[in-house]
This record gives sequence, structure tokens and C-alpha cells, in this order.
Amino acid sequence: MYWLGIDVGTGGTRALLVDAKGAVVAGYIAPHQEIRMDRPFWAEQSPEDWWRAAQIAIKGVLAEAKVTGDAVKGVGFSGQMHGLVLLDENQKVIRPSLIWCDQRSQPQVDAINRKVGEARILQYIANPVLTGFTLPKLLWVRDNEPQHYARARKMLLPKDYVRFMLTGEYAMDVADASGTALFDVVNRKWSFDFCHDLGIDPDLLPPSLECSEVAGKVTAAAAALTGLREGTPVVAGAGDQAASAVGNGITKPGIVSCTIGTSGVVFAHMEEVAYDPQGRVHTFCHAVKGAWHVMGVTQGAGLSLQWFRNQLAPGIGYDALTEEAATASVGSQGLIWLPYLMGERTPHLDGGARGGWIGITARHTRADLIRSVLEGVTFSLKDCLRIVEDLCGSVESVAASGGGATSLFWRQMLADAFEKRIEVLETQEGSAYGAAILGMVGTGEYADVPSACQALIRSQSTLIPRPHSSSTYKGLYEVYRNMYPALKPLFRLQNSVL
Repeated sequence: MYWLGIDVGTGGTRALLVDAKGAVVAGYIAPHQEIRMDRPFWAEQSPEDWWRAAQIAIKGVLAEAKVTGDAVKGVGFSGQMHGLVLLDENQKVIRPSLIWCDQRSQPQVDAINRKVGEARILQYIANPVLTGFTLPKLLWVRDNEPQHYARARKMLLPKDYVRFMLTGEYAMDVADASGTALFDVVNRKWSFDFCHDLGIDPDLLPPSLECSEVAGKVTAAAAALTGLREGTPVVAGAGDQAASAVGNGITKPGIVSCTIGTSGVVFAHMEEVAYDPQGRVHTFCHAVKGAWHVMGVTQGAGLSLQWFRNQLAPGIGYDALTEEAATASVGSQGLIWLPYLMGERTPHLDGGARGGWIGITARHTRADLIRSVLEGVTFSLKDCLRIVEDLCGSVESVAASGGGATSLFWRQMLADAFEKRIEVLETQEGSAYGAAILGMVGTGEYADVPSACQALIRSQSTLIPRPHSSSTYKGLYEVYRNMYPALKPLFRLQNSVL
């Protein structure tokens, strides 16, 4: 028997088939349509397109493995967090989804803080409200598109919509719900008091489940569209970061992961709730029942390299770009990239921050430009790591995953800049793999998530910091840290004239 992990990402939906020993049997990815960015800081995708891609990915992975849906014992889900999906009374999508990197809702964040107060918000949800979260997106629709808000009967997140199309059941897991800014993270339930303060109908919210709980079964209609067997159990799953952490074995204290996808995340497990008083990192429910996690988020991680390729090096693959970057010297001759292409979360909490190169000279080459992009993202991830360590204690090694971490060059850069060992796991599938593990637990193959991870996840190799490179990065990082405070007033002025 096999288990299917489905990850509804930003660029595409990936389906992964895993056997009982944790071996990846097959994988298939179906790309999504391009993100719509009609204005600066806006980002939308079509939920219907996610479902289209999911159907293709599921059929593709079954064909790749040369098996039928009868061989799949259970399905687990993962997906991009925070995206707002609104359904009407006929269970139809009302408007395109405002996704995780959409930053248009700063006026709504400001209004929430004025109305409720930041201290009370922390009591409700253990986190500040940020533009990236789902709540301010919902209020943006209420304020700017009242005709759409009036039709809304249910609010879902991206993977929850795809799971709904697969099962016909509404649900949201506690890990992904934590990122809506409407969830009582400490008590693992919806904060109806917060809803009341903001005038939000609690009936909009779906039932919340632990991540390995069964949320429904594949319907006959979905079986016909995907090739899965009708009645196959489907677990709630988790947001991509919690699922990726499961795939990386971050299910006990003292272990930290660094995931480089479109965004970048530094993630640590917590047995008890703790949160940064300044709200620079997020404290959410973990995919491990009864546990929590803390994570720092870099909005424009892999997005920075993707932007460079799309705009300045079209047609060139990522491997070729990193090979070119490797020809530049450590520190890119002093050139620094600020990766704030979609604002920034950790540590700045500034949806209006902007990216760019600082320190460019006539001596700089394209290799310097590329390398500086990777280094700037790495420095931003180091910002996250510093705060996570303050909350959870010092760590000696970091498990690297995600598309960016497939590059040996970038992984070594992480080791040098972090001054930590970087562990590479046998399976580098991250979120989709974690989703499959949650499916295993939900169907009884393993008793719980930690025991499943202990049995299935193994380290493959280790990279250690190189002292000379670490010394260079240490000095350059201090320059990087001082750039945002100096530029923040200019960002505000720049945004005010647009």
C-alpha cells in the first residue's frame, strides 16, 4: 500500500507517493498559472486552478508509479498558508484568492490594532496581526468589495479548498488555522471573542482538526476526476511549513529546519507555548498533536532568485545561475541585496518594505549580482534564526530543505553564514513528504507523528562552516542588519507618493 501527499504550493501542486517504509515511489508536479500582480504588493491566484492542477498531479503520480487508486491507503495535504478562499451558498468560489504574499491590507491591520488593541490581540491569538495573514485580507474584501463579502458563507485556506473539492467536507487543521489570525493558538480553537470584536460571523469558519485527523473521504465525483478510489480517507494535513517540518523530522525540541521555497522559513518545535513580545516570529500550533512551533519568515527567499531569472536572465536555469554565482567572491565585493520584494515579516513586520541592491559599483559583474541575491536571502534567514534561538535555545545544526536547499552551493553558504552544521536528509521532498506522513498517522500506520518521523527520516550528509567565509559573512551581516532601519523612512516616503 501507498500514501499520497499533496502539496498545494505557490508555483504548482505536487503529488508524492510514499510506501510504508517512507521510500518515495513517484512524484509529479502540475504548474499553476502565474500569480496575478495587478498593483504593487497585490498577489492573487485562482482556487479553481489549484483544483485543476491537483487533478493533473494525482493522475500523473499514479501513472508514474504505474498503480491505480486502489493502491492508495490514505491522503495527506499540505499547502501555501494564509490565502483567502471565499465560497458562496452554492459552494462556488466568489473571487480570486488573496494569497500569502499579498500586502494590500495594511489599512485593515491598522484598524484592527486600533479597535482591539495589540495587547488584547496577543491574548486572543498569541501573535500580532500582519498583512500576510488571512484576517486582514477578509476585512479588505469586506471594506472594498462588500458585494463579494455579503455572498460569503465559508472561508477556507488554499489546501482546504482542494481537499473540499476532493471530499465535499469543510475543515481546517490547527497549524494552518494558526496563520489566519483568528485562531486561539494556546487553546487550539477558533477565537470567537476576536470574531465578535471585529463583527465577523463565526459560521464563516470551518471545523478545526488536528493535522493527522481524518477530514473526509474521496467522493465518487472526485474519484472519477483523479483516479483515486472512492472512500479513500483524507486527513486534514497542515500548512506547508508545519508539513515541511514533519518531513524534516522537526518533531522534538532542539532541532531547527530552514526551508527555502518561494518564501523562506526557519522553524523550531516547542513543547510549551512561547512567543516573541515584539511579534517578529510566529507562534503556531504544530502538526504534532499537543505541541507548538515558532517560525521566522522571509517573504522573498526563492522569490528573489525567481525574480532575477525572470527579469534579468530569462531562459537560464537555476543551476546555471548558481554556477555563475559561485565564480564571484564571498561577499560579492560588498554588494548587498535586500530581499523585500513583497514587504517583509521577520524581523521587520513591514508590508511596505522594498528590495534592492545596495553598494553597486562599476566593478560588479552579473555573477556578483546573482551571488548577492543568495547572500541577501541567507542574511534574512539568519535574522530569523537569531530570534528563534532566543526563544528556543541555541542549536548546533540546521536541517535544510526546499528548492533552494537542493543547491550544494547555497547550502554551504547557509553553513558559512549561520556558523552552524547544515544537515541534508535522505528525502528532500519537504511539505509533500510531511503530508504523506500525516496520512500514514491518520490511517493508523503509525501511532503518532514523532514515532513516524523517527522511523522514516534519516540524515544523508552534513556540511560544516568554513572559517574564512564565516568571518567575511559575519562582518557583512552587520552591515546588512543596519540597512533596513536606515531605509525604513525612505520606504514609507516612496510608498506614499505612489
